[in-house]
Amino acid sequence: MKNPEAAEGRRLVGLLEAALVREARLWKIPILKNGCIQGTDISSLQHQQVILWLGEMSRLFVFCPETYALGVCVLNRMLSTVKAQTKYLKCMAFTSLVLAAKINEEDEVIGSVKDLVVQSGCNFSTAEILRMERIILDKLHWDLYTATPVDFIHIFHALLVSGHPHLIPSLSLHSGVGSAAGAADPGIQKRPPGLQVSLWTRQVQHCMACHQLWQFKGSTLALAIITLELEVVVADWFPVFTDLLKKAHVDSADFIHCKEIVDEYLHSLEFSLPANAVYILDGSQIQQQFWSPSLHRRLARRGHGGEDRGELDYYDGFKRLYNEESNPESEAVFEPKQKGVSCPPLHPAVH
Repeated sequence: MKNPEAAEGRRLVGLLEAALVREARLWKIPILKNGCIQGTDISSLQHQQVILWLGEMSRLFVFCPETYALGVCVLNRMLSTVKAQTKYLKCMAFTSLVLAAKINEEDEVIGSVKDLVVQSGCNFSTAEILRMERIILDKLHWDLYTATPVDFIHIFHALLVSGHPHLIPSLSLHSGVGSAAGAADPGIQKRPPGLQVSLWTRQVQHCMACHQLWQFKGSTLALAIITLELEVVVADWFPVFTDLLKKAHVDSADFIHCKEIVDEYLHSLEFSLPANAVYILDGSQIQQQFWSPSLHRRLARRGHGGEDRGELDYYDGFKRLYNEESNPESEAVFEPKQKGVSCPPLHPAVH
């Protein structure tokens, strides 16, 4: 009798290997020299600003995260291929997003190029966008679909759920494993389904705008973000991490360097709740959390003492505030947040 779980695991490994092949073949990044992209007058700050602007456009057009990530990858490949001038940067970025949308989005979501230009408030003409489309397609040989960091987030998450379902009991799995695990261990606090993927996706979108992380492939970046979470919420995280590392064929030295930069960069940003949200304390939900040296170091950097175990409950409670069902219009996903204060698990007030 065939084992459906084993078959699913093989299918996911096949997807990962295909994504790694696409990444190895198409991944290119701009090279910085004297603060500018080599061969251009585009500074790293200007590049970062246009990536953030692409995030605003993606939200405005209600594109999926995969479209935004692919648009950024297409733009970076172009900037590493041609010597672009600053005056053409925004048009190139906008066109990269449009091309990514034509690959990932449904026709009714995209609309016409003219409508997108009008909605964006840019002063491009339709002819300019179409002309830039032809240039991009020609320079990239009509081969735009590369594996993005968001793609790897989904693949790694699926591998975790498939190979280690006991690690994420809060997810509503099709097999019902998640609910069974939660019932067996009342000490595990339930989280909204898909919380991990939603949070990791937002984090990777932030990181794609950081020029210090350009040097790392999307697979390395995605694995670094996931590992930072595993270190905090999983006691025996290292075997799980090494399993993913082997399957992803990620260089250990590159991974360690990437993880350190991601950790520092994400802590320089503060995620926050939507404005004017009202929450109340549910003391019954405060649970004992796993301890890890990595968490101790990160809490110490944020000004928390490492001696009081109760501080960990506060830190974990702050993470639980990220509810994927929050109003997306009120989440400034691509912008740094105001500093918040760690607190116990909170829940929306019942009116």
